Amino acid sequence: MAKDPVCGMNVDEKKTTQKAQHQGKTFYFCSAGCKASFEKEPARYAK
Repeated sequence: MAKDPVCGMNVDEKKTTQKAQHQGKTFYFCSAGCKASFEKEPARYAK
């Protein structure tokens, strides 16, 4: 399980279709809304 960097929810990286790349790392999201928030400010969430 991966942790959604925006809301903190656990996400099954094998099942989710919501993912994004930032600085060579893949981030997984519980929803399109969390993914959109991440894409607006990736440096804020990619810690």
